[in-house]
Amino acid sequence: MLIKESNVTINVKDLDKSVSFYQSIGFTIKNRWGEHYAQLVAPGIVIGLHPSQELSQTKSAGHISIGFTTDNFDNVKVLLNKLAIVFTMRDEEGGQFLHFSDLDGTPLYFIRPKW
Repeated sequence: MLIKESNVTINVKDLDKSVSFYQSIGFTIKNRWGEHYAQLVAPGIVIGLHPSQELSQTKSAGHISIGFTTDNFDNVKVLLNKLAIVFTMRDEEGGQFLHFSDLDGTPLYFIRPKW
């Protein structure tokens, strides 16, 4: 058996809003099947978005976080501020991090690694 491609699927409350959110931070649509599923891509990752009525009305997510490597934190901070996305910054031995969440509470982060 050979795995040809992989993706991470995130259950979301509103597919259209979630697609727009991920596009706003740099993803592009790879495929979309109406209101049933969408795949978005960025270098090195494919994210699947699946609408789910079973999501809690509170913002919470499962045990997952998704990171995106960047070399320009200043541009990322400007983008997140422009989009009114609340984020926290963290600097540690492995790199600098900008932590934020998507519309359904899935933890996301940009990292500028020090390696």
